[in-house]
Amino acid sequence: MPPVPPCEWMTTHHRRSFLGTAAGSLGLGLASLSHLFAAEQSPAPVSSTSTAATTDIIGRPHLTPKAKHVIYLFQNGAPTHVDLFDYKPKLRELHGQPLPESYVGGKRFSTMTGNANGKLILGNVEPFAQHGESGAWVSSLMPHTAQIADELCFVKSMHTEAVNHAPAITFMLTGSELPGRPALGAWLTYGLGSAADNLPGYVVLTSVTKGTSCGQIFYDFYWGSGFLPSRFQGVKFRGSKDPVLYLKDGPGISREFREAMLNDVTALNLQKQALSGDPEISTRIAQSEMAFRMQTSVPELTDLSGESKATLEMYGPQVEQPGSFAYNCLMARRLVERGVRSVQLMHAGWDQHNSLTTELYNQCRDTDQPSAALVKDLKQRGLLDDTLVIWGGEFGRTPFIQGDLANRPRWGRDHHPYAFTVWMAGGGVKNGMTYGASDDLGMNVLENPVHVHDLQATILHLMGIDHERLTYRFQGRQFRLTDVHGHVVHDILNHA
Repeated sequence: MPPVPPCEWMTTHHRRSFLGTAAGSLGLGLASLSHLFAAEQSPAPVSSTSTAATTDIIGRPHLTPKAKHVIYLFQNGAPTHVDLFDYKPKLRELHGQPLPESYVGGKRFSTMTGNANGKLILGNVEPFAQHGESGAWVSSLMPHTAQIADELCFVKSMHTEAVNHAPAITFMLTGSELPGRPALGAWLTYGLGSAADNLPGYVVLTSVTKGTSCGQIFYDFYWGSGFLPSRFQGVKFRGSKDPVLYLKDGPGISREFREAMLNDVTALNLQKQALSGDPEISTRIAQSEMAFRMQTSVPELTDLSGESKATLEMYGPQVEQPGSFAYNCLMARRLVERGVRSVQLMHAGWDQHNSLTTELYNQCRDTDQPSAALVKDLKQRGLLDDTLVIWGGEFGRTPFIQGDLANRPRWGRDHHPYAFTVWMAGGGVKNGMTYGASDDLGMNVLENPVHVHDLQATILHLMGIDHERLTYRFQGRQFRLTDVHGHVVHDILNHA
């Protein structure tokens, strides 16, 4: 048997396997373990011959999938659930009164709030109304979303654990508050592969409302591959007419010359990989080949000349501005049309600590119409049935005010992880449904709580993945998106 390349040995062995194998060859492991434990307590050596996931077959689902694609419309900064989708008449009734202590119960808030006892209740800033046959309550701030209420499933009992943005966003997207774990899109492309030949399987687009004072930083680990091979990380498209750098050939470089050069470099990389066993060389080869194909596919993707006037108008006035949320929503539809598995849109500006009566209006103006247009566009093209659309942020906003009640232009709400709302559409989710509920002030979950890990498990289930079986061995243990938690929310699934 030929020797294992050193880099491959390093990636497939860990401390326990070293002690186990050394026990048979050098006696070191046996001596160490016998010193630490009694003989009857010594663990059996752990096999580490593979870092592969425990899915039955990578690239094939465990279950019959309802969805083939995911579009996550992630709203960085945390939209205020009590002002948009979670109608609470009692907030208006008790507006300006101290929050009852019974609702607080020793809960932890951000340092900007500290102790919430005695904080003044703030009613919804704009009126709500019921819409569609489902009778879903939607704020007048979201008129376009209200029009598609019967296409949506509102989950009003979400709750999370982090009280600050970066840990909460990281938790929602990777299953851990600490950076370094694979993002949802990375898990999906790792487990299912990509149906796109000429585009990455996982694409990320970011946007922020112009002039906002409460934008959030877009950290690369929000779409990172973590300990998975880096070819599964999200590819971030820039907000410009040239979304991917360095795709264009230099002057005098023909397509044929570029292909021949790529083949030669690939041959050298394969030789190096045979010697070192470095799995990242495979990533480098795959990235070079993808970049070559994207020289043709990306210009075609971003050419909107074939879109009808009616379609462009449906997405709103910013749709032809690269880098806007409207443009990114249209790109999301075009990406899934071309087989991209996971599209992650991240729009910042929802962190309204003292700008609820100003910037909340701007955020809704920039995101409401494009979000609704995306759902309608997917449906009319027959794509909604197998595309799961998710809209929501990392947590909600407090039912009590942050700021001076007498100074309306500076009203705000603080971070609120204990109850918030997301909506989902298509991809096997029941439409025209509201699931779960918060209490009469939108403070705590009252019924059918849905934890972040439950949402993640449900998304994977809709994509045909058993969240407990899609794992990856790293540093001596099997990791998964939902860690050791999560339950599929079967009540919101369309079993037809």
